[in-house]
Amino acid sequence: MPVEISIVIPAYNEADRIDEGFDRLRPVLEQLGPERVEVIVVDDGSSDGTGRTAAVTYGALPHSLVVHQETNRGKGAAFRLGVSVARGASLVVCDADMAIDPVHLPEVLDALRTSPLAFGSRALDRPIRYDSLVRTQAGALFNHLVRRKIDTDSRDTQCGFKGFTLPAARLLAAIGLVEGFAYDVELYYLATQLGLIVTPVSVRWDDVKGSSVHVSRDARTMWRDITSIPRTNYSTPIVRVPSAVTLDDVDAVARFTRLQGVVLARGETDSFVVVPRSGALAAIEIAASLGGSVGTAQLADVRGRELSAL
Repeated sequence: MPVEISIVIPAYNEADRIDEGFDRLRPVLEQLGPERVEVIVVDDGSSDGTGRTAAVTYGALPHSLVVHQETNRGKGAAFRLGVSVARGASLVVCDADMAIDPVHLPEVLDALRTSPLAFGSRALDRPIRYDSLVRTQAGALFNHLVRRKIDTDSRDTQCGFKGFTLPAARLLAAIGLVEGFAYDVELYYLATQLGLIVTPVSVRWDDVKGSSVHVSRDARTMWRDITSIPRTNYSTPIVRVPSAVTLDDVDAVARFTRLQGVVLARGETDSFVVVPRSGALAAIEIAASLGGSVGTAQLADVRGRELSAL
């Protein structure tokens, strides 16, 4: 049976929490059907054996993959790497500890039937309370500032439980630039600019100890990234091809060039092959093979196009 659902788990120094997270996820995998699901753990340059632990813990599943980043680049970079290798038509990003109750996975997948994005929220009907007053107050202030900065009505941009159709995930991964924890905020901003509807899904969570987020250490970097988002020129590499070019045509060339994470964005008069920023050389080959031209596109140029993922 082909993979239908991809679960991407960015993980940095999570060796002590991988097993507990899998115990929380296992009953839901049984409910969904393990043969339909792939689990992709992205080891983000860990120094504690996270990758080895994940390989053992998830290795017995019918479909599992552990991919490694040589250095710690950040959760956003890990998200993009996981998305680039995912095969499921629906994709859900989860934290390694599964602090958000995985029982909500079917609800997110149901929402993706009618929406390209289905993001978990711990704050639809209640305030978020962490294990310390300082973190609770800092979180509330952070969200207030974020909502003003990027013009979103979400009260929980940082929830680590987000669902995507594969084309939407591929597009956001190709365009996004933030590599750290603020990538969640960037997802909301890009979704708004691209006209992608976000359906919120109310979720329960446990404040599991051992988070790799540290308010005092990470707040300044996160805020710097967030304030830069509305000012960023998200010019993204594309190959402009004739509208008659098919997904199979693009897929054949992408396989030849070993390029992953490609999106075909169809318009009325032409189509864009959106490639990751690391795929510039492959873009030249795609253009030569499909009678296209290499260029760049702004967010407004991509908005409203019909998306397909390779």
